[in-house]
Amino acid sequence: MARSNGDDGGGGLARFRDGSSRIERSHFGPLRVQKPLYPEHPAVCHAVIVHPPGGILGGDVLNISAHVGDNAHALLTTPGAGKWYRANGFVSQQQVALAATAGAALEWLPQETIFFNDADVRMEHQVELAADATYIGGEILCFGRTASGESFNSGRVSQRTSIRRGGKLVWFEQGALRAGTSSMTSPLALAGYTVSATLIAVGLPLNAAFLGELRELTSALANDGRSGATQMKQVLVLRYLGNSSQIARQWLTHAWQRIRPELMQREAIVPRIWNT
Repeated sequence: MARSNGDDGGGGLARFRDGSSRIERSHFGPLRVQKPLYPEHPAVCHAVIVHPPGGILGGDVLNISAHVGDNAHALLTTPGAGKWYRANGFVSQQQVALAATAGAALEWLPQETIFFNDADVRMEHQVELAADATYIGGEILCFGRTASGESFNSGRVSQRTSIRRGGKLVWFEQGALRAGTSSMTSPLALAGYTVSATLIAVGLPLNAAFLGELRELTSALANDGRSGATQMKQVLVLRYLGNSSQIARQWLTHAWQRIRPELMQREAIVPRIWNT
């Protein structure tokens, strides 16, 4: 299910006749998956992806793959913030490949990602869904460790995200942010903020009344930042811009707790690892 520094690995999760979702794990290198947890129901597996070194250095490559079988449900998260350190002349990479087959539900909800000054990071995120599978994916990006008085004055972060459902591309975006350029201050990018968050939900379209309530909720949570929500047929996208990772986490958590019951017909139970 996880690999690092170029080593191969993989894994998957399936639903059994008793209704439980069970995981098979494999890893090479330090990146690994902890023992699966079932805090809400045997049908929902919480898997925690751990990188014991604690931070990613220039030249490191993290590869994470997960396959959720028919009618199974997996929530993938991390035990703490991901830290991307100085590049030292080498690009750091993270490649995530997720798949969910017929009737499956997949949630990708890592804790925040912090880019230290001089980091050079390339991130790619690919999701393949069956026509009736559902997906919720979230991320919080922090440019500089501002709580410690550190800023992101030099470095580069590039991202590419693609989501397919039923073989059709339903979401694609890519971009690059380079410290010290207009991409950090432009209203079309970070607009001068240091923290961004995104939540993407894929499944049946949600009604206009629900979308209106969701916009009101997330706008109120954004405090002195900015928040928006857009629905495009089967894809719902929420964005946050601000200067606080704590507010970003509250914003994302509350949005997820509101969306999940509508999309996946399950109450959103916060993973215990988030409270440690």
